[in-house]
Amino acid sequence: MKKSVYISVAFVCIVLGIMLSTQFRIVKKSGAVTVQRAEELAAQLKEVQLEKEALLKQINELEAKINSYEEASSKTSVVTQALKNDVEKYKALAGLTDLQGPGVIVTINDSKQAVPPGQDPNLFLVHDEDLLKVANELRAAGAEAISLNDQRLIATSEIRCVGPTVNVNSVRFAAPYVFKAIGDPDTLEAALKLKGGVVETLSTWGIEVNIKKSDKIIIKKYDGVIKFRYAKPVVEGENK
Repeated sequence: MKKSVYISVAFVCIVLGIMLSTQFRIVKKSGAVTVQRAEELAAQLKEVQLEKEALLKQINELEAKINSYEEASSKTSVVTQALKNDVEKYKALAGLTDLQGPGVIVTINDSKQAVPPGQDPNLFLVHDEDLLKVANELRAAGAEAISLNDQRLIATSEIRCVGPTVNVNSVRFAAPYVFKAIGDPDTLEAALKLKGGVVETLSTWGIEVNIKKSDKIIIKKYDGVIKFRYAKPVVEGENK
């Protein structure tokens, strides 16, 4: 927009210069300049100067508008970026985006010990309650994202026994079970290995628990469908 206005001003000035130059050459050839002709040329010059001033005024107005638009656009960009950051943050909290970071990988497997006579063999197998204890311990230790056999654990995730297998997010798995947790590796490991804690309890029955710290763990997003049939947001001012 600025460029087109500058071109218009330049064009007017060029035309004026050609006109005046032509007029003076004609007059010079004729040998004299009449008073009337001089007045006409002066009037034309004044008219062109007024046009130039009007164009310059338009340029200043356009520059002010452009600066205003640029300032507004800059503010909009800042607000838009802040909103995008908030969306990404809440998606991460909801488990709807892939995450990476340091943490631990915990592998849990059924006991390979021979079951002593008279003992319940189920005590030597990994159950849903064992996995829930591990998940809760990791959360309590500050894990920011957890997956079990690459199933992202979110608020609506279930871990429950189905015969000799365990369902996680409605997907059935058998041992071994692999937790991935992003957080401070030392804190997560220490929480699991607390005296009298979950690892020590599981080892009593020969259940194998291997904890590996890692500088880079990738946890995939939740890929199921989140649908609320009964819950709905509370509208401010709505009767409770």
